[in-house]
Amino acid sequence: MGFIMSKPFEENLRKNQEFMKEMQKIQVERQIHMQNIMREKMMAMQIARARELFYWFGSFYLIACTGMLLGFKKTRKPSTLVPFLPLTFIIGYQADMAYGTKLHRIKGEAENILQYENHLVSLPIGIPTLTAVEEARLHHSKEESLQKAHEVFL
Repeated sequence: MGFIMSKPFEENLRKNQEFMKEMQKIQVERQIHMQNIMREKMMAMQIARARELFYWFGSFYLIACTGMLLGFKKTRKPSTLVPFLPLTFIIGYQADMAYGTKLHRIKGEAENILQYENHLVSLPIGIPTLTAVEEARLHHSKEESLQKAHEVFL
C-alpha cells in the first residue's frame, strides 16, 4: 500500500521548494549587503578616528616645534631641535592615514596578500565544520550543566 502523490500535490511541493530556495537566496544576499554596510561604517569610523587623532597630533606638533625653535633661538644648542625629526615622521604618518593615500596602499597590499599569499590568512586546521561547531556547543553546554550542579552541591 504505497503512498501515491497526486500531480497537483507534487507540483505544489516543487513550487514550494523553489520558493524556499529563492527566499534563502534573498536572505543570504541581504546578509551580505548588511555585512558590507557594517564594514563600510566601521571603516568610516576608523578614518574619522584617524582624522581626529591627526588634529590632536598636529596641534601638539605645532606647539612642540614652536617650543623647540624658541629654545634653539634662545640657547643656540642644536640638541633642542632633535625631537623635530621623529615628530615629523609621526605627523606625516598620521596625515597620510587621515587624508592621504595610505588606506589605498593598505587595501592594495591586502589584495596582494589574499591573491598571492593566501596561506598567511588561512585558519589553522582549516574552516570550522558544522560538526565541529556542534560538538563544541554540546561540550560547552555539558560543562555548564556540570558546573551548575557542582555549585548547587556546594
